[in-house]
Amino acid sequence: MGLWAVSSPPTRTFPNPASINDSYGSRLSLPRRRRRDICLSLSSSCDKGSMAASEENSSLFPIFILTIMAIPIVPYTILRLSRAFTRKTKSIHCQCDVCSRSGKYRKSIFKRISNFSTCSNLTLLLLWVIMGILVYYIKHISREIQPFEPFSILGLEPGVSDSEIKKAYRRLSILYHPDKNPDPEAHKYFVDFISKAYQALTDPISRENFEKYGHPDGRQGLQMGIALPQFLLNFDGASGGVLLLGIVGVCILLPLLIAVIYLSRSSKYTGNYVMHQTLSTYYYFMKPSLAPSKVMDVFIKAAEYMEMPVRRSDDEPLQKLFVAVRSELNLDLKNIKTEQAKFWKQHPSLVKMELLIQAHLTRESTLLSSSLLNDYRRMLELAPRLLEELVKAVPLSARKATGGNPEGIAPFLQLPHFSESTVKKIARKKVKMFQELRDMTVADRAELLTQFAGLSDTEVRDVEHVLEMIPSIAVDITCETEGEEGIQEGDIVTMYAWVTLRRGNGLIGALPHAPYYPFPKEENFWLLLADPVSNDVWISQKVSFLDEAAAIAGASKAIQETKESLGASVKEISAAVREAVEKVKSGSRLVMGKFQAPAEGNYNLTCFCLCDAWIGCDRKTNLKLKILKRSRAGTRGHIAEEGPTADEGIEEEEEERGGRRVR
Repeated sequence: MGLWAVSSPPTRTFPNPASINDSYGSRLSLPRRRRRDICLSLSSSCDKGSMAASEENSSLFPIFILTIMAIPIVPYTILRLSRAFTRKTKSIHCQCDVCSRSGKYRKSIFKRISNFSTCSNLTLLLLWVIMGILVYYIKHISREIQPFEPFSILGLEPGVSDSEIKKAYRRLSILYHPDKNPDPEAHKYFVDFISKAYQALTDPISRENFEKYGHPDGRQGLQMGIALPQFLLNFDGASGGVLLLGIVGVCILLPLLIAVIYLSRSSKYTGNYVMHQTLSTYYYFMKPSLAPSKVMDVFIKAAEYMEMPVRRSDDEPLQKLFVAVRSELNLDLKNIKTEQAKFWKQHPSLVKMELLIQAHLTRESTLLSSSLLNDYRRMLELAPRLLEELVKAVPLSARKATGGNPEGIAPFLQLPHFSESTVKKIARKKVKMFQELRDMTVADRAELLTQFAGLSDTEVRDVEHVLEMIPSIAVDITCETEGEEGIQEGDIVTMYAWVTLRRGNGLIGALPHAPYYPFPKEENFWLLLADPVSNDVWISQKVSFLDEAAAIAGASKAIQETKESLGASVKEISAAVREAVEKVKSGSRLVMGKFQAPAEGNYNLTCFCLCDAWIGCDRKTNLKLKILKRSRAGTRGHIAEEGPTADEGIEEEEEERGGRRVR
């Protein structure tokens, strides 16, 4: 409903005095004084009718406000509920006892209330309460504003005789006439309703119009009303300024304020809700020569962490925490005093963040005070977004795997109930690599963990739960130009990569085993196509296995556009799309990217598939790419004899791990 509302005219309106004079003078021959009283009474009723019209127009204002509120709130609420339902059905967490005892997946009433009582949810609930109050108020107003029904007022049925009307009038006069009833309300009801109804029904023309058209004045048209309170429609005095201020505020100032807030936020944050200043800091400090042990120093320099408050009351708890985690701070033990002094001379925010992160890594969060616990949770809440941006800035030389087991015992420590002593015990039985433990049968692994590692049967079941959650990743990647067999320098090359995920429990999208992280954590994968020689990343894209519907839509659209550009038939396109949909449902995701072919030569590219939730799940796939020299005409006609053939554009090579062939 817009600001201008169309409403039915008020029915408390009576014939104009001229018609009554004519009718009464020609038909009933009423005395002049009596006719004058009727005219004055009807004139007063017309004024009352105009007031009723303004009241009815004013009653449209709550309806207007309700409509304006409902337009954004109803679809936003539906969107929030659908997202919540989707997350509940898609997110499957670890079922081990350690994760169950962590409490973050507990569905008690207190946990549900705490998850619900966020600022946005409470604001949305408050708006719905206001809308409910408006609905009740509108319903109550609609009951108060009743149409003028003279027969109902006199307690009669339509079509009764004049004698019945007079009897009803006399009966009601005994009850409500001012001479019989001194109550002011009775006087008002008698004058405004009973008297008006009797006058309308005793006049033949008015009665005929009412019975025929439902109104004493005859056929009525429509009236236009403004859905604003009555005091705003009086343009004299201060009310005109209030109306003008409201129009300026709603039409000019409010959109301007929204635009300023949006622009200021968009200029400060990225699409991932990370500050631009944080991105600049990461890209500035992350150099190829940076040692892996210094990555933590770069991570804590995020602007979000630097803005967190530093309180004097935190000094003593931080001192105790420093003593507990000092061995993890990479301090030089030969000059420990100098190193400690140097550590405390850093910016207070850097000291605080590094100690809080080490408290999480070493499970020393019990030493934190109440104020530090709030900062600790805020630090962990921001960490996934910051790590996602940090992965984009990490140089390739830091990602390259070397011989042996570069992760050390870290993959084993992902399992519940595992410690360094547990790893040493199973190493005596020649199980030194994490993959060796995964490749064992369930019976052999249970025997190893119970007899030699000292785990109970319940703890062994927890280990099995987590091992079934750990994914195995495979990558099938091709690079080609649309409609051409070879790749020449300067061509736009399209990368097609199918990333396939497999788990022991058969799940595709799931939440990882993270019992010490206080929030639900999603698995994130990144696919990077890079040249390790020049240390350049050609393509970098995020891969998600939780949203299957979005993956199906993206793969279908990509395959359809590719086949159409190649001139395939409708049948071929449909078959290719069906095949892509089946691959997505079976646990694969299509990643596409484009890059411009570099200068002529052979390129040994590497495709990295990195996971932020599991250690040891990263995959590295090698790809040899030959770029042909472009002919003089700049076309793809005949290729010189000394150059490589078109079929040699992309060579095949055995993958380093798993023996997968990459086209």
